[in-house]
Amino acid sequence: MRVLDWPGKSPVSDGLPAHPAVYHMLDVAAVVEQLIVPHGFAPPLREALVLLVALHDLGKLSDSFRAMLDGALAQGPRHWELTEVLLHQNDACLAGRIGGDPDLRLQLYAAVAGHHGKPPSLALGTLPKPPRIRDYLSALRHVGSGADPAAEVIAAFCDLWPRASLEGLDLAEAVRLSWWLPGLCACADWIGSNTRWFSAQAPGPGLAEYLTQARRVAAIAVAEAGLGGSTPQTGPLFDFALRPMQAACADLSLPDGPMLAVIEDETGVGKTEAAMILAHRMAFAGKGRGLYFALPTMATADAMFVRAGRIVGNIFAAPTLTLAHGRAGLSAEFRDLVLGGARGEDEPSCTDWLAESRRRALLADVGVGTIDQALMAVLPVKHQALRHFGLSSKILIVDEVHEMGEAYIAKELERLLQMHRASGGSAILLTATLPLSLREKLLAIYGGRNDSPAYPALTVAGGAARSDFAPDPRPVKGPVTVARIETVEAAVEQLVALAGQGAACVFVRNSVDEAIAAWADLRARGIPARLLHARFARCDRKRIEAEVLATVGKAGQGRASFVLVGTQVLESSLDLDFDVMISDLAPIAALIQRAGRLWRHMSERPAANRPVATPMLHVLSPDSAVVTDDRWLRGTLGRGAWVYDLADQWRTAKVLFAAGRIEAPHGLRALIEAVHGEGAEAVPEVLIRAETEALGKAAAARTQALHNLVDLARGYRDGGGASPDTSYPTRLGGPTRTLVLARQTAAGLVPWAEGADLSPAEAWALSEVSARAARLDTLPLPDQTLPQIVAVTRDWPEWKRTEVRLCPVSDDGTICAGLRYDRDCGLVFEGVTS
Repeated sequence: MRVLDWPGKSPVSDGLPAHPAVYHMLDVAAVVEQLIVPHGFAPPLREALVLLVALHDLGKLSDSFRAMLDGALAQGPRHWELTEVLLHQNDACLAGRIGGDPDLRLQLYAAVAGHHGKPPSLALGTLPKPPRIRDYLSALRHVGSGADPAAEVIAAFCDLWPRASLEGLDLAEAVRLSWWLPGLCACADWIGSNTRWFSAQAPGPGLAEYLTQARRVAAIAVAEAGLGGSTPQTGPLFDFALRPMQAACADLSLPDGPMLAVIEDETGVGKTEAAMILAHRMAFAGKGRGLYFALPTMATADAMFVRAGRIVGNIFAAPTLTLAHGRAGLSAEFRDLVLGGARGEDEPSCTDWLAESRRRALLADVGVGTIDQALMAVLPVKHQALRHFGLSSKILIVDEVHEMGEAYIAKELERLLQMHRASGGSAILLTATLPLSLREKLLAIYGGRNDSPAYPALTVAGGAARSDFAPDPRPVKGPVTVARIETVEAAVEQLVALAGQGAACVFVRNSVDEAIAAWADLRARGIPARLLHARFARCDRKRIEAEVLATVGKAGQGRASFVLVGTQVLESSLDLDFDVMISDLAPIAALIQRAGRLWRHMSERPAANRPVATPMLHVLSPDSAVVTDDRWLRGTLGRGAWVYDLADQWRTAKVLFAAGRIEAPHGLRALIEAVHGEGAEAVPEVLIRAETEALGKAAAARTQALHNLVDLARGYRDGGGASPDTSYPTRLGGPTRTLVLARQTAAGLVPWAEGADLSPAEAWALSEVSARAARLDTLPLPDQTLPQIVAVTRDWPEWKRTEVRLCPVSDDGTICAGLRYDRDCGLVFEGVTS
């Protein structure tokens, strides 16, 4: 049987030919030839990798795959696993043509066979003795009459890339490539399988002739998919006078090779712009051909996407730009970019192909998304290698890196940087409050260190460490005075009084329930306070965020006497500016972040225009000198007492009230280290048990992270995995449950979210709200078998019907006994007690 007689897939419709498997393999190889060029491999190795990727679907030349196309039930190994078997079977031929150590070739065979997002799992043993393995012999029986044609294809493909060679490649490099190659192969396979570009063709042209044809198509396909790449633009990025950290990034000496830079400075001084300036220079130095901005939350990613859209066209020429998180489709700015295409010669755009999947989003020239999308590159989940491949060519910019100091996510970040550096990638970390111990761990990954406690600081691993910044001539707010406030009642009184003076005020609570209670207290006192927390339906949260930004954002209007009550969502997601802040006690890093929202925009609102004389942070806290038991915080903060480690909160209270102020930037390091540093003060004896339990949980989290992370040293086949994303969380925490809110109408249930410009899918997605599963599971949520609910959910996928609850909201807000929803205060658990 001729090699062209083996189909690669069934005809897409009657009357059309079945595209031969070898033609498809050459389609993919032609795409890889386009994608691999910028990665700088020596020509012999580059051709060897192209050759191996070309053989990625060799297992389709098998009796079992042909039978499946003819309608038989799939039996035995899948075709990509048969690919690995056939490469093993023909290893002698490949060894004679491309060379390399047997163990090295084994790593690469598994890598190309694992292009469907999972490493092959047959027990093949190690070269050169696989025939002793039962799975190997069984697999060969499923190949059947395809064995000889497969050998013929290998020989013919070797002739198409005659310079292919693995000579000079060592095993360590092959192990590194084994993590990268499946992602390259998967990306090329997606493009090479797309009939928009590669239409089915009946057997005819010879392999060399067909490859020439495929190369012409591949050049077009890669460009139209948005993967053609971009080049750095010359000229300055910004038209304003640079601030000290930004100026330092503009003239810092860059070391050779992959680099890690850590930018430490107070909030609101333009660290993001500093990172962009540095990344621009790094791109010109060949340290990356794109960017990925990794943010702590979807809200911060959405905000950064808007900012990035205005500037990345100055960094790269006409780059592709994507938003990468689970709710990217709900971003109006992202939808406009996808629908509108490029808005100018050098402005960013996004192709339909890139926008189809958040996994593909990491392949764009510039991606903006959550840190979670990047962290899945080091978890054993399906298409982990694709994410790694997408990130490998990027300068990785991780913002708010101090938020990743929790034990589990810190280990993930370390592994991500290890993998990124191994593939030649560079990174920039941004932080206001990073403890020195974590900074040292991260710098060490790139072979650097900085023992100096100086702050602000710009540190390059293996290079310069700058702390000698010029003074900033612009107005500054000066030190923030800190005062303790004893009770919630006193806090509410203070807000009433200060709002009466015309001050824009904010009360930051540690828990949603306590925020709702404080908001209700203010309303009862005649203060029309607003409320913002994480338990709003997405549509209402977006609406409230927009209204708050319009009032107390940088260009806000009507801010006099405005009062906002919120939770941790205010720490980093919105660029807000308040005259007065009251906050629950929280660890010092969180309080510094919160205080960054005080007197934030001094150029727009100088001190003389403020209704209060100085910036002041009132902290709701008991006395740190009076600690009788481990319920020290409960009486003051209610449910908010258990959000953070008790020891960290006690140390914060002791250190902060003793200091009496937060002086940024030069006083921040001392405060951070006094709470989170290695020399932190011992806690009172009654808190030792709580601290010991917290340390135990942190140790367990680190252990869980090490168990969950991919093992880089073992290579993709043995160290990877293919579990669902949900099996390996990027963050620890109690499980949550999603409710989809609905309004009851005469025509049936309709989404809570309203808007003439919303599609039904968007409206239902914007009607979602989440809360802790442990609390929701105790309530009698609406019966999902009710006809009106089934009418909506019958078309949902099975997983969604299992995990998500559709909840009609009555006119008075009731969802069920113990639970209601209100557009101004969100999801409320009735009968909550402190």
